[in-house]
Amino acid sequence: METIKNEHLTVEVSEMGAELQSIKDSEGREYLWQGGEKWPRRSPILFPIVCSVNDDTYTVDGKEYHLPRHGFARDTKFKLIAQGEHKVTYALHESEETLKVYPYRFNLAVSYRLSGNKIHVVWHVENTDCRELHFQIGGHPAFLAPGCKEDEDLKGVIQLLPSNLKSQNSKLKSLKSYIDGSHEMTEIELDQVKDGLIPFNDEFFANDSVKIHDCQTHEACLLDTDGSPAVTVDYKCPIIAFWSPYQKKAPFVCIEPWYGLGDPRGWKGEFKDKPYMNHLQPGASFMSEYTITIK
Repeated sequence: METIKNEHLTVEVSEMGAELQSIKDSEGREYLWQGGEKWPRRSPILFPIVCSVNDDTYTVDGKEYHLPRHGFARDTKFKLIAQGEHKVTYALHESEETLKVYPYRFNLAVSYRLSGNKIHVVWHVENTDCRELHFQIGGHPAFLAPGCKEDEDLKGVIQLLPSNLKSQNSKLKSLKSYIDGSHEMTEIELDQVKDGLIPFNDEFFANDSVKIHDCQTHEACLLDTDGSPAVTVDYKCPIIAFWSPYQKKAPFVCIEPWYGLGDPRGWKGEFKDKPYMNHLQPGASFMSEYTITIK
């Protein structure tokens, strides 16, 4: 476990999965779910897939490979490669084990950097293979829902700042999802959206996560009990998802920036042709970040 801190925040990160473990403000208030039987994770990194491939099976050049939901990075030990008072960086590259399930050579670096009351989460994927690399990547931070306690009803409000919300009754389009992680590209209306406000409760997640696609939003705020932002997540990714485990009365909600998506229902194509796939030529790299701002 490594700790970075400044006058506003104290953040802990584990080498296992390069996963955020704790976010505390200067008064000691914890903002990140601390794990438990309702969901054992806190903020896993999703790589090299987001959500699931059908039957945990996918095809590269006609050969089948098998990956569990959200890939292997979250369950793999990273190497600490840089550390300072305000920044820490972990890295992962291919191994004999990863090549059995993901036939590409790569470097994945994950950095966490503090700037005032902000945490910059930076992903850097490098193709070290001699052929084109195909991958997805995403975040899955679980934030404590203000005013909620474990084993009590989940409730709260997320405020979105989408680029196309220009009138008070604007609507966002989402993807119809299923418990198995698959989805349909058919668009549905999120009729809860008004002034960018989405009230949520347990039933909001009855069909697993709620996914908004095609960069319709760039900022999501989890509101505190007084209506002010408790946590704000800024992102530039094509998919933003919201999730809490259905009917478990867990006191948290995940705000998840994704560069990728699970297989469409019935998908049987090549891995490289999946919707929302990222591609890198040999020697090329991908870099992106999302930012967590604490009240």
